[in-house]
Amino acid sequence: MAYIISEDCVSCGACQAECPVGAISEGDGKYVIDADACVECGACAGVCPVGAPSAE
Repeated sequence: MAYIISEDCVSCGACQAECPVGAISEGDGKYVIDADACVECGACAGVCPVGAPSAE
């Protein structure tokens, strides 16, 4: 299942920089993950300072 980013996101951009497939982009007030592009590697979750990304 693709990862999602919760409302806990502080828009720091750490997750976007770590995504190996470019599935993360800046949304309205938080970052969002394109579920079709996500390869479920978990790299985003590993660098997030607030634990916002999680498996759906």
